[in-house]
Amino acid sequence: MLKKNKPARHLFRQVIASLVPGEGIASPAQEHKGRPQNAARTQPPGQTPQHGRADACTDTHAPEQLIVPICEPTQEDGDHGPLQDQGQFLARQDRWDDLSRRIAEADKSRHNTAHGMPVAELLAHGARSDVVNAVEHALSIGHAGDRRKMIEGVMGLETMCVEHRDDPYLRTLVALAHIDVAWIWRGYSDVMSITVANGQRCAAHFDRAAALLHPLDGVGLDSPFIAAAKSALLAGQHSGTTMQVADDFAALIDLDPDNHRHMRSLGTHMLPRWFGSYAALELEARRTAARTEDIWGAGGYAWVYFDAIALDPEACSRVDIEFFMDGLRDIVSRRPDQEMVNLLASYCAVALRYGETTPSEEIAPRTEIADAADWLIRDHLREIHPLIWAHAAQRFDNNLRIVSTRRFADHGRRDALRFIAGLFRSEIEAGQRVEFSDKGLRVSPD
Repeated sequence: MLKKNKPARHLFRQVIASLVPGEGIASPAQEHKGRPQNAARTQPPGQTPQHGRADACTDTHAPEQLIVPICEPTQEDGDHGPLQDQGQFLARQDRWDDLSRRIAEADKSRHNTAHGMPVAELLAHGARSDVVNAVEHALSIGHAGDRRKMIEGVMGLETMCVEHRDDPYLRTLVALAHIDVAWIWRGYSDVMSITVANGQRCAAHFDRAAALLHPLDGVGLDSPFIAAAKSALLAGQHSGTTMQVADDFAALIDLDPDNHRHMRSLGTHMLPRWFGSYAALELEARRTAARTEDIWGAGGYAWVYFDAIALDPEACSRVDIEFFMDGLRDIVSRRPDQEMVNLLASYCAVALRYGETTPSEEIAPRTEIADAADWLIRDHLREIHPLIWAHAAQRFDNNLRIVSTRRFADHGRRDALRFIAGLFRSEIEAGQRVEFSDKGLRVSPD
């Protein structure tokens, strides 16, 4: 136990300075590389958007006739970086009370960014990013053998947690750092090593996170931030019955029904490969739709199946296609912003792309969902958000390592333009000009 006259102040920043080469005490504006995926934002006021033409696509005949505004990656995640930088800055300055207060305020108010990312999670992500990035960096350059060096940053957070033992938000922050590090160990494990050293280290971090979170009750504290952290333990521990997992997610969704990420995660966890079954997936999709009908209409059903369909062909063959399509329409009618339109359009156009090995019984529902990209783009698209399309091509894998955000976004831009050019092939071949703007789609003689 720490003595009151010897607080942990400055210990964290000293540890980070030793772990992260070239890192000092940065201002909140400093660039941070470990941002969550799927970050997107509309064009900032007063800026002229870049226009993408289909000459980036190899399968168009009149590329100069397709004009689509494109948000640059720096504009897409414009509201994420500053929030993560704030969390990072407060951690580096040992201003833990200030950090906890800001996380609590954002959590209680259900404050989300423009496209639905909880502000509390972004602040916490930034606050632990130095520790997590240092572990990943050490593993990437082959320093896994230096055990003490690998855990110094986490132990700095643990020391802080002892000093703030009664603070549930900081306790959760430390647990999330352990979960992040656990996934890093798993990600750097090959088939031979996952069952031995790396697998044991991964499990140890999940166990420590569970111990930290065990005394906390997200529902009792009215905290989606804490409830979501406890749900994040499930994938690492593989414990709990189908009903227990479903009820935990139902409680989380009830705490924050505006956040579609919780419903999507529920669907993934209800797959047979995790904690559920196809019958359980269908049941929870319908239960969620009923509980969130006032916010999403039938959208809750679509959200629960959203990632499950992309991951599991059998789930796609079993979905109630009429219910799902009603859900898509209700989602876009309630959230017509361009982040949501790009998410839904890229999901239908790219994430659900299938090949020759697709089972025949799955092709019909998958094709009908994929065809929804047509009306989503024609009726609702105003601009392209490349990062969203790039993530769709990876089936929205949140554990994906992105070396260059700009190159990653370029892939998304090309996918989006290629698909849109194909969608309007007949118009382009007829010599018409296809132009998207904030006023909608305009097809006219060139």
